[in-house]
Amino acid sequence: MFLELFIVFICSLVGTGALNIIFRFLGKRGYMGNLYEPVRGGTPRAIGIIPFIIISLFLPAGYNNLVLVMGLCALIDDVIGRKRIANLPIEIGQLARGIGMLCVIGLGYPLMGLSSILVALMIQPMNIADMQPGSAVSVVFIMSLFTILATVIIGVAPITQIPAYYVPLLTFVTCLGYAPLDYSGKIMLGEVGNHTFALALGIGYYILGGFLGTLILFIVTTALIAYIRRKNLSRFLINKLHINNPTFGDLFMDVLTGGGLGDLFRKIILGQRQQIVTDNLLIALGFRRLLYNPYSPNLERVVEKDVRTKPADLRRLN
Repeated sequence: MFLELFIVFICSLVGTGALNIIFRFLGKRGYMGNLYEPVRGGTPRAIGIIPFIIISLFLPAGYNNLVLVMGLCALIDDVIGRKRIANLPIEIGQLARGIGMLCVIGLGYPLMGLSSILVALMIQPMNIADMQPGSAVSVVFIMSLFTILATVIIGVAPITQIPAYYVPLLTFVTCLGYAPLDYSGKIMLGEVGNHTFALALGIGYYILGGFLGTLILFIVTTALIAYIRRKNLSRFLINKLHINNPTFGDLFMDVLTGGGLGDLFRKIILGQRQQIVTDNLLIALGFRRLLYNPYSPNLERVVEKDVRTKPADLRRLN
């Protein structure tokens, strides 16, 4: 097993480096489209194809199908991007992601029961983590290491004659080969990569502690991402959503429910209504962000319009 994991590390390291060179060569010549971001002088995205291939191949049978289906749907999101479907209020990438999540739940239910829903929902927090260099891989390292240690200490029984710590160890080793270029801000996982690691972590959580363990570690992972990205998320909430003095609850809710899919559900559930949150407990729990409806025509009435943040607020973000 350990020789196999060494091969995984080498494949991840070499494959990531090689794909980075290829994507940069083609991207600078205008051939990569949405897979080459014009940030930091040009950044190849969807380099997470390498972790996707590796984890799909080396996960135990059955679990690997979840990653395979979700990764292919995520790759569609990476390639096509934010193109809308005719006049519908949904993007092709969002639709592909949603279909992938439903497939994960359907295929995963016979293996994990209701935990398959939580595993599929892991995609949203990890997607938010990948918006900042090094954030997603830091989360993968911390949570996979924790899962390995907890699995060994508790003495979880093997699955299909494979040690229970194999899945989080595979996740850690794969990420270890990928991580150096991500930490330096030269590459991005893309949807295919962060979705792959999200499912790999979620499967490891389920093997460790069933539904309850998955639920607890899902919450912990979301909180960890909110903490790691707290400075950028706070700036976003203040300057873009006009939520001044955001609480940690607001950051948590942004990680848990932010992005296009979250906004689409808000539109479906809230319509054009915008809920005013004044209760201190609800504010602390992040309900201002949870109920923030960007489709409401009444936003300006309920949100502080002056977003030119006070100096004291800016100091708190440093």
